[in-house]
Amino acid sequence: MSASKKTALAVAAALLLPLVTAVPAHAEPKDAKDKQPRPPAAMSSLGGALLGVPGTQVRLGPGAPVLPKELSGRSWVVADAENGDILASHNAHWPLAPASTLKMLFADTVLPKFPKTQKHLVTTEDLAGMGVGSSLVGIKEKQTYSVHDLWLGVFLRSGNDAVHVLTGMNGGVRQTVKEMNDHAAELQALDTHVVSPDGYDAPGQVSSAYDLTLIARNGMQKADFREYAATPRAAFPGEQKPGKKRETFEIQNTNRLLTGDLSVAPYQGIAGVKNGNTTHAGATFTGVAERNGRVLLVTVMNPSSKEQHAVYREAARLLDWGFAASGKVTPVGELVPPRSARTATTAPDEPAAPAPGKNAPEGTVRAAAAEHSGGMGIALGIAGGVLVLLAGGVFLVNRRWPLAGAAGRRRRAQPDPDVNP
Repeated sequence: MSASKKTALAVAAALLLPLVTAVPAHAEPKDAKDKQPRPPAAMSSLGGALLGVPGTQVRLGPGAPVLPKELSGRSWVVADAENGDILASHNAHWPLAPASTLKMLFADTVLPKFPKTQKHLVTTEDLAGMGVGSSLVGIKEKQTYSVHDLWLGVFLRSGNDAVHVLTGMNGGVRQTVKEMNDHAAELQALDTHVVSPDGYDAPGQVSSAYDLTLIARNGMQKADFREYAATPRAAFPGEQKPGKKRETFEIQNTNRLLTGDLSVAPYQGIAGVKNGNTTHAGATFTGVAERNGRVLLVTVMNPSSKEQHAVYREAARLLDWGFAASGKVTPVGELVPPRSARTATTAPDEPAAPAPGKNAPEGTVRAAAAEHSGGMGIALGIAGGVLVLLAGGVFLVNRRWPLAGAAGRRRRAQPDPDVNP
């Protein structure tokens, strides 16, 4: 072989080598047996650039515990409910089927519209269109229920029948879906696209661990939302028979960290929020808990572990880690405030808030990497009496939006060399 040909082959090999060896971190493994879906290569970076990077994101400081090994959720988030700091995440912005955790958005949207004492006579149309195998609280047509009863059915039994009745009262499915999508955009839950108000599997219906955590945090600002989310059991009206006193039956919250199970103990300090499970979504869960004056939110979506009640066990592990790690980690991002809060408080030298992205059923809306918080504070609490049932103390959520851009500038100005990205 001539010297010129050898030189040409060497140059070609040098050019091709990077193409052969450079494999993206999110690429499918060679093992064909691994059928687990992979997160998108590019996800939204709303709340922080690291949140758009596939995989686990945590920045441990001195003395911080390592994350639990037994975590199999496709996506999860651990956040401080008070200041919005995200302590750790895994594929935070991956749009996935949410199952009944989407009922948190339904409640946050519709709950303020009707007084608790309002009565409603259920019609056949109210109960039409529910998906096969829907979870039900046991609502009957031609029976009257209070709005309070209906919300107990939504939060405790995840009753799609209760959701459909409230949806009918709210103008129907189309109107309610529109309002939920609009509210998601207002909250900047931009990974979320609603098709069915009850969270039943539907093509294009998605949310993310980030969005569900954001929605739960906003919902917990409402006293009625907190009350229903923290109620372990309640009496629900049965069928009214002519000439007889209407009987009731007990319903129990399906949140296993709230009520416990044969193999799952109630989590100390738990105060809600919502669980879900469908064929397409798998198990999903968002929970809030208080310990030693600190309040954490955690969301876990679709664990692949065969462990019984894996979604609750993994959520409990993440809560334990979060309480132990608080003050010892550098946040990897933040839960952004609603657009209205940001618009009302944006500092003069800060860029204006971008227009809300359209919720997309495929993929996620790409947002600016550097999002800033507005400045407002609302201190709210749950009555201690409710938490006595949950072996907890007084539960407190302080919604504190830092001054616009201040937190981000402070973190950039003071890097910690001892923190591992």
